[in-house]
Amino acid sequence: MDRTREAQAAFAGVLATELGRVIVGQTRIVERVLIGLLTRGHLLIEGVPGIAKTLLARSVAEGVRADFSRVQFTPDLLPADLIGTLIFDQRDGTFVPRKGPVFTNFLLADEINRAPAKVQSALLEAMQERQVTIGDATWKLEEPFVVLATQNPIEQEGTYPLPEAQVDRFMMKLLMGFPSFAEEREILRRMADFEVPRVRAVVGPEEIAAAREAVEAVHVDQRITDYILSLVAATRDPAAFDLDFGPLVEHGASPRASLDLYRGARARAFLRGRDFTAPEDVKDLAPDVLRHRLILSYEAEAEEVDGDEIVRRVLNQVDVP
Repeated sequence: MDRTREAQAAFAGVLATELGRVIVGQTRIVERVLIGLLTRGHLLIEGVPGIAKTLLARSVAEGVRADFSRVQFTPDLLPADLIGTLIFDQRDGTFVPRKGPVFTNFLLADEINRAPAKVQSALLEAMQERQVTIGDATWKLEEPFVVLATQNPIEQEGTYPLPEAQVDRFMMKLLMGFPSFAEEREILRRMADFEVPRVRAVVGPEEIAAAREAVEAVHVDQRITDYILSLVAATRDPAAFDLDFGPLVEHGASPRASLDLYRGARARAFLRGRDFTAPEDVKDLAPDVLRHRLILSYEAEAEEVDGDEIVRRVLNQVDVP
């Protein structure tokens, strides 16, 4: 697997080092963003304002020589503000397309749950089909295309719950917390004078393509595959795995969760310099891949049980290969 090692060194080592010049801490979140890039997965990031979500997205885009767009989602946002629209050209009496900010490589959908259903529907086509339709014409989006969407867990006034179908399109939901005391001290040292360091472009399309090819070559043993399937199945039929949270979960994770956990485990192994997946890859990613795909009951809300607690019980109960 010399080719895998070379791709790993060119992609993970160089890019992670460069991002470390700007992003203080948040190594777990950075790794998840790289996994999303390697697996063509979109990410939903939940965190309070001011913890560098925008800086992270922009820095990754700069590090891989990619285009970056940021859209602030608001209740009055229109689909045309996101995907573009047709403009009448008086010179020849025809309508010509004006492409919107979705035509990019990294799209930061800031406070995504503040936009109404029509905007969510427009974004859903881009996320799932990787294409955009304006009028009667359709354009394919260039690779890489990754949506990094953010939510504020504190202020929910004036928000729209995301449709379950759209939530399921996010490979992972990441919980981004406050920095530690030491990390925040380092943030002050680096950025108190408004001179924020910039990331250099160290990875290009060729390195991304080579890294993705190497990820697809990472070996996944059948026992690991069965472990992934068992974890997902336990969220749908807990009684079959001697779990007692049946009344708390109305709907378990979809088959898309199995695919994302499988792909993510390969990418994590690749980033850790291995050419094979291990149970630790699956266990480490399971909360991020599953937490947002579980539809909980009112009883769970009354008992203050969230998706993370359900996933923890599943991981503790299902046998590890």
